[in-house]
Amino acid sequence: MVALLRGINVGRAKRVAMADLRELMSELGYQDVRTLLNSGNVVFSAPAKQRGDAAARIEAALLRRTGVSARVILLRADELAEIVASDPFGPTASDHSRLLVFVLAVPADRARLVPLTREAWKPEGLVLGRRVAFAWCPQGIIESRVAGALGRILGDAVTVRNWATLNKLHAASSG
Repeated sequence: MVALLRGINVGRAKRVAMADLRELMSELGYQDVRTLLNSGNVVFSAPAKQRGDAAARIEAALLRRTGVSARVILLRADELAEIVASDPFGPTASDHSRLLVFVLAVPADRARLVPLTREAWKPEGLVLGRRVAFAWCPQGIIESRVAGALGRILGDAVTVRNWATLNKLHAASSG
């Protein structure tokens, strides 16, 4: 599984050392715990015996242990593989730091994004996947109209990773 923690290590108030995050995940009973980068990306195995809402369990443990409140969005390795395989931009998105993947906390929120697909975003682009929105931002993220629109609609019900990071997570979760 892959846990994407929203907002970790952004600003002083939400700093969590990745070693502490790995330790917390291990204490929760997860195995093969690895973090990627310094931004709250965790790849791990979950024992079959663990039931319930793993995201809520991780959020609660993180708050208890560190005082940091962060939204946790989980993806199974097969879900992540499906996202990577469905790259809608291909060679057009040559700068992987400018292809953003908005991972929805609630897959049903996809319906809220459908009206955005009818807008003209050029030179940017927007394509919806099953549980994600792909946003191509060739002029950069700060100036991106499409990224701004997605953020306004979804608020904290989403976390964003660029294509390079998502591919690293995929490699770590499938290896």
